[in-house]
Amino acid sequence: MKAEVETRDDRARRIARHLLRIGAVSLSPSKPFTWASGRLSPVYCDNRLSLGYPDVRSDIAACFAAVMREEKIPCDVIVGTATAGIPHAAWLADRVGLPMAYVRAKAKEHGRGNQIEGLAPEGAHAVVIEDLVSTGMSSTAVLAPLKEAGVQVEAVMAIFTYGLPSAKEAFDTVGMRLVTLSNFAALIEVAAESGSFSDEDLESMRAWYRNPALWSTDRGGR
Repeated sequence: MKAEVETRDDRARRIARHLLRIGAVSLSPSKPFTWASGRLSPVYCDNRLSLGYPDVRSDIAACFAAVMREEKIPCDVIVGTATAGIPHAAWLADRVGLPMAYVRAKAKEHGRGNQIEGLAPEGAHAVVIEDLVSTGMSSTAVLAPLKEAGVQVEAVMAIFTYGLPSAKEAFDTVGMRLVTLSNFAALIEVAAESGSFSDEDLESMRAWYRNPALWSTDRGGR
């Protein structure tokens, strides 16, 4: 008997279950979170918590590796975003046996003045690892220094995305491929399966997903 092949949706739901179980993703439609932008949201994500769970971080690395195989993404080096993408890039690089580097938010003001640390040689094909994509601005900011160094980024891969329109716009603008292990739509499916939320709460979260800006302003946010 052939083993069942895990679909992308199956994987997205499994990662969503991980994130909910360890509290990396919190859902609170009745008492919204306030983001740094001033917007209100029923969801808050802190994937740094995954660092403390060996089973979760190992599965995340395995899923990243599986995506690279399935999508046939050419790669010579794994590059992490500073700082949250660095550990996941390291675990993935170790799993697939590739060099690893990371990109600072800005070049060092001392020493060699590097913005890219590690091994990312000119002409290399790279995959960038991010923990979370919200607006997409921080994720796409690493592309320019890599391009300047002669590194060709084939894709940005992230653990989770809210699926905000601004993120799609940011990646479309720079012409970069974004691949995420899980997303808000999968999260809502898992939340509904858990039975922990009322139909009203679930519909409120779906309304946020359809129009985050309107959802926020209707509740007094920006």
